[in-house]
Amino acid sequence: MRFVARRLLLFVAALTGLSILVFLALRVLPGDVAAVMAGTNATAARIAALRMEMGLDRPLPMQYADWLTGLLHGDLGVSAISGKSVALQVGVRSAVTFPLIVLSLAIALLIGLPLGCAAVLTRNPRLRGLFHGIAIVGGAVPALWGGLLLILLFSRGTGLLGLLPAQGFPDTGWATPGKALSCLLMPALTTGITAGASIMRYTRAAVGDMASSQAVDMAMACGMTRKQAVLRVALRLATAQLVSVVGLTFAQMITGVMVVENLFALPGLGAMLVTDVGNRDLIAVQSELFLLAAVF
Repeated sequence: MRFVARRLLLFVAALTGLSILVFLALRVLPGDVAAVMAGTNATAARIAALRMEMGLDRPLPMQYADWLTGLLHGDLGVSAISGKSVALQVGVRSAVTFPLIVLSLAIALLIGLPLGCAAVLTRNPRLRGLFHGIAIVGGAVPALWGGLLLILLFSRGTGLLGLLPAQGFPDTGWATPGKALSCLLMPALTTGITAGASIMRYTRAAVGDMASSQAVDMAMACGMTRKQAVLRVALRLATAQLVSVVGLTFAQMITGVMVVENLFALPGLGAMLVTDVGNRDLIAVQSELFLLAAVF
């Protein structure tokens, strides 16, 4: 109970520090949401009136206190540009972003775990070098460039094979699961290949360490082959380390899919955040950044 209480207190302290950091960082950025809303030909009096209406003329501590009070009550605020609830928009966009993250992670596991175990089991130096090269190249490919290659290969209309849609998401959302899944498949491959190379390296290292342990030697002494001992004993013993790696990978994907969402024109959290930053919508941006940081 002491451990849990201490971790919860550290969690609250971290979120408080993050909220202050996000709030102050956005106030340093150039641009004014009131000037954006008023238009290019607006007078100074009109901009000042809008600032007063939105409370931007109040002292920063008061603005922060109002925002923090809303967060404690589950209110993420209202977008100054669209006038819509930020919580409602985040909920709608999350239906694209989090399925994309889950699908990307599933692809990464399908790539990383088998190849990592195969790299440990093989005794052929050429195959071992091949696996090593796959791990390095897969992790070094930028997501933007990898996504463009997949578009050139698999997209309908412009791609070589023309199998999958290159951009957009169905207006009906997950009411048409087949179309929705096909729209997420290429973005998920873009992110999953890079993450899979990372998981492959961790799997090879963790399972490789366990493969030379006494537990594997004992399993082989009891009649198991080396392959059986590695897959049944070493992989199970390495699971704790791999679960931690997968958890960190999932957290990193929350922000990592933003580039991919913009490349494939997906209406997810990343696209919303980029748009709101461009519009200098402080209320929406600070709530979105805080929420992403809290989930991480």
